[in-house]
Amino acid sequence: MASVGVGYDLGASTYSPAGRVFQVEYAGKAVDNSGTVIGIRCQDGVVLGVEKLIRNKMLVTNSYRRIFTTSMSSGLAIGGLLPDGRQLVNRARDEASSYKTNFGIAIPGKVLSQRIAMYVHAYTEYWHLRPFGVSSLLGVYDDSDLGAQLYMIEPSGECLRYFGIAVGKGSQQARVQLEKLNFDTITAKEGAIKIAEIIYQLHDEVKDKPFELELSWICDASNKKHQFVPKELLDEAIAAGKKAAEDDDSEDEDDDDDANMNDNQ
Repeated sequence: MASVGVGYDLGASTYSPAGRVFQVEYAGKAVDNSGTVIGIRCQDGVVLGVEKLIRNKMLVTNSYRRIFTTSMSSGLAIGGLLPDGRQLVNRARDEASSYKTNFGIAIPGKVLSQRIAMYVHAYTEYWHLRPFGVSSLLGVYDDSDLGAQLYMIEPSGECLRYFGIAVGKGSQQARVQLEKLNFDTITAKEGAIKIAEIIYQLHDEVKDKPFELELSWICDASNKKHQFVPKELLDEAIAAGKKAAEDDDSEDEDDDDDANMNDNQ
């Protein structure tokens, strides 16, 4: 076929001859165009971090968030279309509240992640609906045997548990950095600083829009409650991130100088 997607991308309920659902793939592209979102499951909790892009200089930056509390012990970080993400946040809050009312205990992370994933997946099965343009990271710290948990729910409705994961425009490079970490020993405080370093290193000040770093955690230090990190830790993380970005730029300049010297020789 001259154009594989022609006629097969008009609805989420249509498969192409190659077995692809183009509407779901397009939703993934919306996620790739957003700022980088990183989650790390540490030995004492979960840390979520977002590169919150400032799209307009006149924007009141604290008027919108990309990290939300969904229950006392869980939080959701949004990569992709923010209005779609808010819809998932409201759904997650309803699920958590309903479970608490019906069973008298907080909803386990595994159950909450599966219910959000089923809701997302339902929007890929009907021609009159479109998939959510969101990949969301769910951090949970409950009293189950699993303890601290980190899940990613993709636009297809797929839901998997991770030690560390990243979505957004810098996700590939961020995942390379995350693979170098020891998740059995890293603490939540160290995880917050590491997320800041990765985000600042990946952010291109020339090509990308200005951004604000957003960090939250659910850990022993927060009494297993989801909340934004203390201002002192946020300032420390930002300082570490800026230093890591400067060091990275210096290394690139040194490599360029060495390459020029070799060319001249």
